[in-house]
Amino acid sequence: MPASDFAHVTDWVFDLDNTLYPPSARLFEQIEVRMTDFVMASLGVERPEADRLRKHYWLTYGTTLAGLMREHGVDPGPYLTEVHEISFAALTPDPALRAGIEALPGRRFVFTNGSSPYAEKVLEARGLSGLFAGVYGVEHADFHPKPDAAAYRQVFALADLSPAHAAMFEDDPRNLVVPYSLGMRCVHVAETPVPLPHIHHHTADLAGFLTALAR
Repeated sequence: MPASDFAHVTDWVFDLDNTLYPPSARLFEQIEVRMTDFVMASLGVERPEADRLRKHYWLTYGTTLAGLMREHGVDPGPYLTEVHEISFAALTPDPALRAGIEALPGRRFVFTNGSSPYAEKVLEARGLSGLFAGVYGVEHADFHPKPDAAAYRQVFALADLSPAHAAMFEDDPRNLVVPYSLGMRCVHVAETPVPLPHIHHHTADLAGFLTALAR
């Protein structure tokens, strides 16, 4: 992995879930249960129908929340509070990841489809608090989720970020399509590589990847 590929980067943007903590923590499984429960209670449907709707919303709009807002006018505030009331016991501090992020030159940001209060709790549990110039949740994107281009425009404007001098780290390949089109260096963080033209680099070890960059 040539560090020269990142020599121009001054802003570093990280997704949160399954990126700044490993999928083995299974936090999103807890969130998914609460999402389904919220859909059932809000729309008065049984669990199989709620699961079907959630899949439809995810494929069509990017997130369950976006689908609920666009098709049913759901208030995002109670939703974001309720679905993120989970246990963080599975998360542990990661000193190597902290050192890797801290060594990056320039500014660091978190950009998640979750809420910023939830993101702050995850960062605290991972020992990553205080490293980021901004922690942006879906509320900062006017509730447009990644991969909606409007989400990136909104958040990058708030961060005063120039995509041509930025890199993005994501576990979901579709969320790297817009960053690639904007000229960002795109890194897929996942166990299995996905050979797609909008992915520049892949890593299953984010801490190791960042440590190599620092060298």
